[in-house]
Amino acid sequence: MRRWPAHIPRFRTPASLLSPSRKVFQRQYTPAAVSQVKMVTPSPPPPSTSQPLQNTSSHVDPFKLVAPQIAQLRESLLNLLGSSHPGLTEIARYYFLHPSKQLRPLLVLLWSQATNGLGHDWRLKSWAAENGGIAGKADELDRPLTRPDVLNDWNPNMPEHSTSFDSVFTLRSTLPTSTPQTPPPELHLPIEPRQVSSSLSILPTQMRLAQILEMIHVASLLHDDVIDESSLRRGVPSAPAAFGNKYSILGGDFLLGRASAALSRLGSVEVVELISSVVANLVEGEILQMKAVDGRDESEQVRPALGKENWNVYLQKTYLKSASIMAKGARAAVVLGGCREGEIWKEVAYAYGRNLGIAFQLADDIMDYECAESTMGKPSGADLQLGIATGPALFAWEEHPELGPLIQRKFKQPGDVELARDYVRRSSGVQRTRKLAQAYADKSKELLSHLPDSEAKTALYALCDRAVKRSR
Repeated sequence: MRRWPAHIPRFRTPASLLSPSRKVFQRQYTPAAVSQVKMVTPSPPPPSTSQPLQNTSSHVDPFKLVAPQIAQLRESLLNLLGSSHPGLTEIARYYFLHPSKQLRPLLVLLWSQATNGLGHDWRLKSWAAENGGIAGKADELDRPLTRPDVLNDWNPNMPEHSTSFDSVFTLRSTLPTSTPQTPPPELHLPIEPRQVSSSLSILPTQMRLAQILEMIHVASLLHDDVIDESSLRRGVPSAPAAFGNKYSILGGDFLLGRASAALSRLGSVEVVELISSVVANLVEGEILQMKAVDGRDESEQVRPALGKENWNVYLQKTYLKSASIMAKGARAAVVLGGCREGEIWKEVAYAYGRNLGIAFQLADDIMDYECAESTMGKPSGADLQLGIATGPALFAWEEHPELGPLIQRKFKQPGDVELARDYVRRSSGVQRTRKLAQAYADKSKELLSHLPDSEAKTALYALCDRAVKRSR
């Protein structure tokens, strides 16, 4: 029996953030326990003269709160995607030119607004955004750390920061072209008491982080649509259908390259580590899903029937493919705002994003059974067509054992997909999956009690309900 490597953490939430509902949260991992789970009641926010958070959040549109920043983000993002090859530019921009939920950038912007001013190094980060010299100003984020003639990267949208390959290369001076400014010593002193920045400002580095997450997400979509042979994405032909598999794969690789270069300029080693691990998680999640579809493990033994392991694999895949980018993106935003190790803000951001990401994907799995193709913008029943049994099917298996053989053979025989959908419709699988999604969303709301009151906090609260109750 293979042992779990000691240096790799198992799929579980930090114990410090589970209380007072730790036992309830841990029971969510098994279907039998979920059927008995009690809905988590969010802890009340700190005393405030404002209206109770749960009463005001229903009237808050999280997207409207940061609408100007989202518009600015989209406009400048397209400039990052220019290439010397026009076809590569077109495929890289393809999904960005069609409407999307933009949930990942939204989380970065809201967490930036909700926590900027709280971290120990906020004044230093704010100073860098105004004075520059340590990767803080917006124009510095486009300037390469290595000379353009060494990078040999030509972006026609930013010619002053890039250059194409030159066959004649001459030796250049190694002396620095400029001396970075040194922040005053008093900026390193702690601020007591700290509070959310009154201006609700978002730093240039946090704006760029939001763009990087969207680039990574779209790169994963380009690759996923090739693997899944998807014909639709966001209501239009998928990139493989429009450009072919080769261009889609290369376009995804190009986006990851652009995102990596932009990530290196944020000036935070911790953020580089966080976001780089997101890319690894996306790959691991896809491999895990492929193994589940194939039905065999590394030793080519048939996987066991429905049980706790199946649910752990399902939820682990959900974290790797969906929740990781939200959790680590939110945490990275707080780090860029000046939060140090030992401060609770980035821990809360990660736990919130992790729970919300799982709730979001569970709701997405429900829509695969409930929504029409025109509503989803992609083929309905896609998971079953790919041989994937998600939450509703796993729950339905408990009530209809006849579904087991269909799941085990990955719905490969004619009529399997239609029969499986019928079993799910005649079960409580959808309702139980929705209850599970709501439990994760409620846990996210509970975690927000650690934050001081702000518009961004209210928007984060409202986002939890929207993630579960959305129709697309």
